[in-house]
Amino acid sequence: MHSRGVYFARRDAGEHIITTRIEHPAILEPCRFLERLGARVTYLPVDRFGSVDPDELRRAITPRTILISIMHANSEVGTIQPIAECSRIAREHGIVFHTDAAQSVGKIATKVDDLGIDLLSIVGHKAYAPKGVGALYMRRGVRLEPLVHGAGHEAGRRAGTESALLAAGLGRACELAADLTPMDAVRALRDGFWASLQDRFGNRVALNGHPQRRLPNTLNVSFVGMVGAEILARLDSVAASTGSACHAGRVELSPVLAAMGIPPEVGMGALRFSLGRYTTRDDVDMAVERLNDVLADVS
Repeated sequence: MHSRGVYFARRDAGEHIITTRIEHPAILEPCRFLERLGARVTYLPVDRFGSVDPDELRRAITPRTILISIMHANSEVGTIQPIAECSRIAREHGIVFHTDAAQSVGKIATKVDDLGIDLLSIVGHKAYAPKGVGALYMRRGVRLEPLVHGAGHEAGRRAGTESALLAAGLGRACELAADLTPMDAVRALRDGFWASLQDRFGNRVALNGHPQRRLPNTLNVSFVGMVGAEILARLDSVAASTGSACHAGRVELSPVLAAMGIPPEVGMGALRFSLGRYTTRDDVDMAVERLNDVLADVS
């Protein structure tokens, strides 16, 4: 909604959009659609940790830039971006700044004034709210072309009757998510998980993402020389995801890991583990044991 809304509302000011190569498809695909309509989009690179360089952002800005969209934290590797610094650059140039906070709400601080952003996206099911609901924070004064025309719902920005149940569920979940204290325990579990993997597998396992500036619940690791999808297929009783995809015997590296410059022999073995507020030490220990069994079978 935000990219199309800003583009159509500010066409008189320009047609240039800046985002990054590691955004979620919910950001990248609308940008590619807008390119078909005349938009010019700059996709900023990232370093080997998945971090954006604010100086790269500053250099990419033109007099025709109308929107900058940089995710708060990456959905695959958990790297946290320097949003406050990037938003200051946007403000200096009078450019609308959006951040995708789907992964960060309830895990790290996401106060819009501290971040200095104009638009912020929230996804309900990432914060223990019901599936099928989300929200877009809009700073007063930001104009958007309606996403859906036809009626005056949501201040005329999106026609269609809202679900009061889903909205109430999202509101309550956000109230609970504001207390970040439980994430200290989640971070400790995550770090213990990583230490156990290092002890068990040594240099056969590598960390993807920034070692410090990342979400407290995310652990993305690569089992070097292996295929993540093959490990995942055998990993019974453990919910995880992989950054590589197998098609007709060919392994495709995740676009995020590719943008980070992760070598194929490392990136193809990537698995992402996401811990939550209800994850226990027993859960982590079981995951390590299951990985040990699986890797013994596929080695």
